[in-house]
Amino acid sequence: MRITRALAAAGLAAALLIGAAHTPRAAAGELPGGTRFFNSPDSLVNTWVAAHPGDSRQPRIASRIASRPQALWFSRYSPATVTEDVRKVTSAASASGQTPVLVTYQIPNRDCGGASAGGAPDLASYDAWVRGFAAGLGSGPVVVILEPDSIALISCLSSSELSDRYASLARAATTIHSANPNARVYFDAGHSAWNSASVQASRLRSAGVLTSGDGIYSNVSNFRRTADEVAFAKRVLAQFGGASGLTAVIDTSRNGNGPAPDNTWCDPHGRKVGENPTADTGDPAIDAYLWIKPPGELDGCAGAAGTFSPDYAYELAG
Repeated sequence: MRITRALAAAGLAAALLIGAAHTPRAAAGELPGGTRFFNSPDSLVNTWVAAHPGDSRQPRIASRIASRPQALWFSRYSPATVTEDVRKVTSAASASGQTPVLVTYQIPNRDCGGASAGGAPDLASYDAWVRGFAAGLGSGPVVVILEPDSIALISCLSSSELSDRYASLARAATTIHSANPNARVYFDAGHSAWNSASVQASRLRSAGVLTSGDGIYSNVSNFRRTADEVAFAKRVLAQFGGASGLTAVIDTSRNGNGPAPDNTWCDPHGRKVGENPTADTGDPAIDAYLWIKPPGELDGCAGAAGTFSPDYAYELAG
């Protein structure tokens, strides 16, 4: 997640135009405070822990990271298998009475060609991929983190590309809700040291959060302190008015020590895991603290983005 305030004037004009007529949708119910989130045995950290029982790093990683529920990212473009890939997770979560947290990460031009570049080849392909993703969601409760960076990081898009992206995000959320009315879909709010609350809210409105979303998320793959993110998320939500019904979730997976002194966002050293995942936040505006970026999965500087590093996990778990 880059720390940048770049925004093309044309993109901002398009954002304001698209968002002018949105009206709130009825949210799919609040996320209960007693929600238990799903910890997949097939996550990268759990797979590593199971395969390395004799590794000196294993006990700390197992007890401090692998034992916590974390989001599962659908970041590999595999349209032929995405439905079954999603169904495998949601079926296992449903059988255990738990709620999975799934991250869609396939929007074209994702990360503006940075360390996490990739995704679907075009928006038509993305729309088809989302339909496949949604078909595997089942009918139980599920949290969907819709396309990290897709709204906070738009500096590489032209005005028409931005309009098309916003429309595609709104369609994606609607598709997910149509497939599973119990899904809660959260839109990208960046984080507290990136765009202002008013700018981010304008973009979120343009992307259809009021008509298609259940809330927003903040701090994904970053290190900002929880208190700062809660305050920022509330400022963004306030831009929509009290009748929006929107709430927020905060990524606390790596913010235990706050941001690096130089605000490095890509695999910085000296960071720690943060608050454990929970839906019992004590704050009606904040649905949950979640581990959306799995601790130990790299940002793209110490290794390929999304790969698991036991050394980095061990450091974060210290």
